[in-house]
Amino acid sequence: MTNPWNALIVRVGRQKWFATAFKGVAPHVDRFLGRVTGGRVSMLTGTGIKTLLLTTTGRKSGQQRTVPLLYSRHEGALLVVGSNWGQEQVPAWSLNLLANPEATVAVGGASGPVRARVVEGEERELVWNTILLKNWPGFKDYAERAGRHITIFALEPVKKTTAG
Repeated sequence: MTNPWNALIVRVGRQKWFATAFKGVAPHVDRFLGRVTGGRVSMLTGTGIKTLLLTTTGRKSGQQRTVPLLYSRHEGALLVVGSNWGQEQVPAWSLNLLANPEATVAVGGASGPVRARVVEGEERELVWNTILLKNWPGFKDYAERAGRHITIFALEPVKKTTAG
């Protein structure tokens, strides 16, 4: 059974006014909720829409930067989309990953290191059309509004090695 809030959130989330109004508020609230609950709670908890906290290293500052993002799973990786709510500017976290693909994610109370790779070509078309747009149809609206190529990243777990 689908959550009744899901359809409403998806419909409202596709609207330009929503992106404009909430892009400055929602990330701060989600970042706070994620930090105090270890990534177990976000503004979308209970809706079926998945979010994670991504921590990158600032390409200019060298400081750790944490941002809440929608995500989907694909072949052991977490997919995130550099849509920036449909803005013309590429999101800073995306530029940070391009400069340094090593990052950390927190999902559902667990966190760990990941390595980002840009999803391109046939794989990009596949995940865009069959996974990402299914989980968040608003990405299509964001891409149209942004008027730029939207980067998709696969965040792949970094396997721990043991010295021996």
